[in-house]
Amino acid sequence: MYFIGVDLGTSSVKILVMDDKGQILSTVTKDYPLYFPKALWSEQNPQDWLEQSLVGIKEALLGLETSKVKAISFSGQMHGLVMLDSHDNVIRPAILWNDQRSIIETNYLNEEIGIDKLTSYTGNIAFPGFTAPKLLWVKENEPENFAKINKVMLPKDYLAYKMTGNFATDYADASGSLYLDVESKTWSQDMLEILGIEDAVLPKLYESYASIGTLSEEVSLYLGFDHEVTVTIGSGDQACAAVGGGVVSPGRCSVSLGTSGVVFVHSDTFIKDPNNGLHAFCHANGAYHLMGCMLSAAGSLKWWVEEILKSNDYDHLMDYAEEAKLDNGLYFLPYLMGERSPHNDPHARGVFWGLNLSHSQGDMTRAVIEGVAFGLRDSFEIVQSLGQEITEIRINGGGSKNDFWCQMIADVLSTKVVKLETDAGPAYGAAILAAVGSGQFESVKQACDTLIKTTDSYMPSETQAIAYDKKYKSFAKLYPALKALFPEV
Repeated sequence: MYFIGVDLGTSSVKILVMDDKGQILSTVTKDYPLYFPKALWSEQNPQDWLEQSLVGIKEALLGLETSKVKAISFSGQMHGLVMLDSHDNVIRPAILWNDQRSIIETNYLNEEIGIDKLTSYTGNIAFPGFTAPKLLWVKENEPENFAKINKVMLPKDYLAYKMTGNFATDYADASGSLYLDVESKTWSQDMLEILGIEDAVLPKLYESYASIGTLSEEVSLYLGFDHEVTVTIGSGDQACAAVGGGVVSPGRCSVSLGTSGVVFVHSDTFIKDPNNGLHAFCHANGAYHLMGCMLSAAGSLKWWVEEILKSNDYDHLMDYAEEAKLDNGLYFLPYLMGERSPHNDPHARGVFWGLNLSHSQGDMTRAVIEGVAFGLRDSFEIVQSLGQEITEIRINGGGSKNDFWCQMIADVLSTKVVKLETDAGPAYGAAILAAVGSGQFESVKQACDTLIKTTDSYMPSETQAIAYDKKYKSFAKLYPALKALFPEV
């Protein structure tokens, strides 16, 4: 049997076909445009997502027996706002997760409605990236569009709706909307009242591994299926990436070293960070998770190497960084796009601190990747303070390809780090959810235990861990000292 995972990313959609042994048979990536009509705005046309997804699925199945396709599921960029009118037409371009136009609405929610009320309603505070502030922005700035709303959905749910006709979402992806009561897994009526919408415009809620029906006859015909194909609703990209890494049981944590950086920890029960540094969301396996997201992880290294050094020779630059001394007195704050977890500060900026004439290019490269590791530790520290004991970190993303950086993460977090045999990201997790939703496995955990294997591991060095701990304590003092200065610049 074959299972298809569709990962709807910000710049492209990735299609992955997996067999029932967990082997990847085919992958295809299809790009689509990203629009920036004004400063801080980020939009896409949902029709582009649908068209490229269907073309990609068809291409991914070339040379394979379509009769063996049993199920399909979705992963998607989180928090995006998609609105349809009563004729199921898209009202306006989708407003994406990285759109920052709703700062005023975010401040209104956090300051006037109040953080205490928000966290009691949803378990989380407002961020400009979340869906609820975007809805308030449309209500205030485009009332004619707000009046047309018949359906409100998240990006991947648009694909599911257009492919099945079923209006659905999952608890995990919906957690990032800021109008789901995460602990009780219901839409928050208090938040809907604040937003001025009825729950009739919101999709039906499911577990991420639940079947919502089958592909429509029209879609099946286009893709070449002459049998029913089960559709599992799937989840947001971070929850799917965690499933794809087997982070579905206590003690496991995933660290993503992608453009952004993510610390993702499974929890059997709902846990809320009292200081709101981490997100408290539902997980794609039916449980919950804590998540910290930094906005510029491998993105910081990409900026340093490609924009500043005008190079693409990452290997040599990382070698120079490894040769640099740990105790070189140089620090980097990786806040090139502001910061999300744990500071929630859009004004924060990147900083090199402690430069002197003895510092080399290698020292500065090392400072950049150390700054990212320390930024991840900020979230990891909160996880541990909430009583979560982490015994193993599963690392993924482009940065995980470098052994030096992986070892640094193990030393900075003082925890064993392992790589995955199949690091295909959210698309692989979506394919696993498809397999569970179609009945191939009894649970997400059973599927992950059966299909996912690890390869290289990195044990923390006691000596290095002590040295990094000392340096981290100095790093942690820099943001509070500079915080008041950031808005001025």
